[in-house]
Amino acid sequence: MAIDNFIPEIWSARLLENLRKAHVAANLCNRDYEGEIRRAGDVVHINSFSPITVGTYTKNTDMSAAQTLTGAQTNLQIDQQKYFNFQIDSIDRAQQIPKIMDAAMRDAAYGLRDVADQYILGLYTGAPADNMIGTDTTPATTYTAATEAYNNLVKLATILDENNVPDESRWVVAPPWFLSLLLLDDRFVKLEVDAAGELEMRNLVGYAAGFRVYKSNNIPTATGTGSTTLYHVIAGYDQSITYAEQIVDVQSYVPELRFADAVKGLHVYGAKLVRPATLAVHTVARPTALI
Repeated sequence: MAIDNFIPEIWSARLLENLRKAHVAANLCNRDYEGEIRRAGDVVHINSFSPITVGTYTKNTDMSAAQTLTGAQTNLQIDQQKYFNFQIDSIDRAQQIPKIMDAAMRDAAYGLRDVADQYILGLYTGAPADNMIGTDTTPATTYTAATEAYNNLVKLATILDENNVPDESRWVVAPPWFLSLLLLDDRFVKLEVDAAGELEMRNLVGYAAGFRVYKSNNIPTATGTGSTTLYHVIAGYDQSITYAEQIVDVQSYVPELRFADAVKGLHVYGAKLVRPATLAVHTVARPTALI
């Protein structure tokens, strides 16, 4: 690939496409404001208004004066800035039959997704204390039976029910070992789709207790009593977190002292837990052996 043929706009669009396909946590967020960001430091102002009051109507009687809505505003800061910067030596490039630049860009997208997903899932700490089952030092559950995994999802669903979270858009993200326990429970509805459909629902493995169930190795962990690794199973719905990202710059260049093609890119993003009461967390410890 001659450096003269490198078109930044095309590479930039391709990278953003790969990034979105690879995301887990980001695809569970509200991304309505994504087109409004251009660079790091941008602030997205998210407006909301007070609940509408419902009154009782009496025939031949005037209603109360029209309610004046009061507004509230929360800000989404685009404050995360991540980059990649790699080079391909001219000799290596000439010897490669596959398109090595394509492969490298896909790998860069995977790395950016991994960092962004960890950041988004780390927002679980903003959930209210009443929505937390267990702590970072003491797990709520140390498994002795496979059925306990499903039972824990029911507890998370109850928290969301009590906070009036809509049923139809709920999700839960859990580590792979937790999902292996769900697979042993007849109540778990395993996703049965063809290979092409599976790619459209990346890491969606099934349905349980009213949740779309996703797996992720980016689940936040903590070190509990006795150096036990604790995992935070996180439940919410599609409006719990707002996320926006942009690939703001991709450049090709020739390193001064090398015969090589190099590419660097800048990814900026921000995420905010805008509805904390709609997020619930269950802290669990992995069983010594899978049941």
